[in-house]
Amino acid sequence: MDKKYTIKDIAQLAGVSKGTVDRVLHKRGKVSDDALKKINEVLNVINYEPNLIARNLKNNKVYRICILLPDPKIDPYWLPCIKGIEDAVQEFRAYNFAIETFFFNPEGKKSFLKINETVLEKSPDAVLLPPLFHKETLEVIKKYEELNIIVNTFNNQVQSDSIKSFVGQDLFHSGRVAAKLLDLLLKKGQIAVIHIDESIKNAIHMQEKERGFRNYFSEKGKQDYNITTLKLKNPNVEINFTNFLNENPDLSGIFISTSKAYQLAKVISETKHKKIAIIGYDLIENNVNYLNQGVIDFLIHQNQKRQTYLGVTSIIEFFLFDKEIPNTILLPIDIVNSENASFYIE
Repeated sequence: MDKKYTIKDIAQLAGVSKGTVDRVLHKRGKVSDDALKKINEVLNVINYEPNLIARNLKNNKVYRICILLPDPKIDPYWLPCIKGIEDAVQEFRAYNFAIETFFFNPEGKKSFLKINETVLEKSPDAVLLPPLFHKETLEVIKKYEELNIIVNTFNNQVQSDSIKSFVGQDLFHSGRVAAKLLDLLLKKGQIAVIHIDESIKNAIHMQEKERGFRNYFSEKGKQDYNITTLKLKNPNVEINFTNFLNENPDLSGIFISTSKAYQLAKVISETKHKKIAIIGYDLIENNVNYLNQGVIDFLIHQNQKRQTYLGVTSIIEFFLFDKEIPNTILLPIDIVNSENASFYIE
């Protein structure tokens, strides 16, 4: 199934001339019904789409695409990204692409820089990466640009003319969606916007969500809410959150800007604290468990699998078909609760 077929191969399998195959693939000129039938049978057997082959067969170059990915063993949020990459590889398996994934520690800037140096040495045609570290990302992107290497980004967005494309969600509107959900649940009360490990992750990513969250209440003129911001850092998240709960007995809702809502849900569940409405992000296993238990009310699904799939396929289609890579690909802001979570989980 992985063999890269040429016009000569198809002609031999079909028992016709190369010229006849060429006319069929390019839909020009006449061929006999018998020859057409034989060629189509071969194309069906080798699972090719004729309109895709015609373009690829002209170019024998092997395109190298490198993907930088935070290690899912350290942060399970990134695990679905691997499936997204695998789906893209499978879809275009018969074409001349070498796609390789490199993992780095999402908690270490040095690890991010080191893996980029490794990728630079390979001189790929294109790179896909999540810019977790703003300053460091801008530094490495300049190096890629000097070598005419295409850079696509996903999940986090940074502004740079050297970036070809961004795939992800509108973080500002994502924050507004979270605010609307809490507004529907509460109507009034004290709300905490909670950032976990902001100094490690890309702070801009979290702050943009909070900006959208606060903008909703400001725009709607909601005066019945007291909104505070709390920054927590591992390994003391649970202890410090417990202290925060004790100091704020009137807390009625929390919005967590990362995929770690489960850490706070665990505290609320174990301390048997009064019901607090929780809005978080991402369908990682721990979050979904608390969602199904009713501790977490809603999760916003960022669809990281789809992000990597679109990031890779937009590069492939650029090389295959000269299809322009979109500057921005925004994914829907999916709202997940216990009633529909199973439809999102493979």
